[in-house]
Amino acid sequence: MPTLYVVPTPIGNLEDITLRALRVLREVRLIAAEDTRTSRVLLQHYEIDTPMTSYHEHNKLSKLDAIFAALAGGDVALISDAGTPGISDPGYELIQAALAAGIRVEALPGASAAITALVASGLDTTGGFVFLGFPPRKPNELRAFLTEVSAEPRTLILYESPYRLVDTLRLAQEILGDRPACVAREVTKLHEEYTRAPLSEILAYYESHTPRGEVVLLIAGAPPTEPDVWDEARLLAALRDRLEDGERLKDAAKALAAESGWDRKTIYALGIQEKTD
Repeated sequence: MPTLYVVPTPIGNLEDITLRALRVLREVRLIAAEDTRTSRVLLQHYEIDTPMTSYHEHNKLSKLDAIFAALAGGDVALISDAGTPGISDPGYELIQAALAAGIRVEALPGASAAITALVASGLDTTGGFVFLGFPPRKPNELRAFLTEVSAEPRTLILYESPYRLVDTLRLAQEILGDRPACVAREVTKLHEEYTRAPLSEILAYYESHTPRGEVVLLIAGAPPTEPDVWDEARLLAALRDRLEDGERLKDAAKALAAESGWDRKTIYALGIQEKTD
């Protein structure tokens, strides 16, 4: 059965490609590339002469027939400008269409700016992370977007244009607070730069240094909130109400432990004391 191969390509350094990816690119019948001009540099570097066709946001619908026609006669490789296809590009739509048509899809592992930047950022990865792609451009939509993720405890990863970075940093500090963050710029390229600091310091830096190139913005997740622990008077009042309603002390202690921030055994002991007083 013909296969649609999803092939990651380097995000900057041309050496960051696997031997398997090079073999697949040489063996397939056709390469569907987001930008044939960008991809041609990579293919020429590795002396790969496989035919290419463009597949991008503006021609994705008109190119489906041609790509499926190629798949009818052999394998096709999907590549993006850089990194893994299907992440913040129209590649996922081709993958969906291929799966719907019963075509085998095989994804190769490889470069990803989001993961590379996360690992080098120094921000927490043990509690998970959330990849948010490109945030909205309009200020009101961006504000709503950041507000929606403001309570997310996992590390946030965004792609951003260098032209909008300062505005996004400013709004992020306002809505999320002065959290630890990192701007990873030109990852794996000659002028790679990581700026690791609280949002306020990163904002101040880029207000005086014009950002250039590809940008990954990483922001620490929301800090844990302190539990709302009841004072003793509130706890005793709630405990008396439950006991007066006929609830067993054991059940009341368990229920109040979940609500009050108090230890169940302590609540049970207070209930015993209430009964004996």
